[in-house]
Amino acid sequence: MDLIIWRHAEAHEHPEPLQGRPGDPLDLVRRLTPRGEKQAARMAAWLDRQLPESTRVFASQAQRADQTVQALGRRYRYRDELLPGRHALPLLDLAQWPHARSPVLLVGHQPTLGQLMAHLLGLSAQECPVKKGAVWWLRYRERDGKPQAVVVTVQTPEML
Repeated sequence: MDLIIWRHAEAHEHPEPLQGRPGDPLDLVRRLTPRGEKQAARMAAWLDRQLPESTRVFASQAQRADQTVQALGRRYRYRDELLPGRHALPLLDLAQWPHARSPVLLVGHQPTLGQLMAHLLGLSAQECPVKKGAVWWLRYRERDGKPQAVVVTVQTPEML
């Protein structure tokens, strides 16, 4: 199974940086910056060439994630598990990791995506940094009877 993690592209800062919380109403309506729109378009073009048609796509309802996934031009579904400030492990159930028959693309936020990456890769850190607009592509395999999450590629919009 392939699991593709896509962090939303660059967005405007929260209007109340000292009082705002992830997932509060003002956070959910933050939009992509012009640079973020370019990042999303660049990454979407690359992803569209790489992703099988059977890929299931899920996204956060936050405006910045929605704008990011819209650039891909494929059907997607909103899922609350991807909203800002949520826990990472329910994303494994959403993706049906590692048993899904089709690849799954998750579009969401830090630190949740970084926590998911750290968990899947067995890192000692609680979270892995995921750059805005970046994609991490993982593949499940078994080696010597042990399950592994293998990094297939990591792409950033600036490198494409």
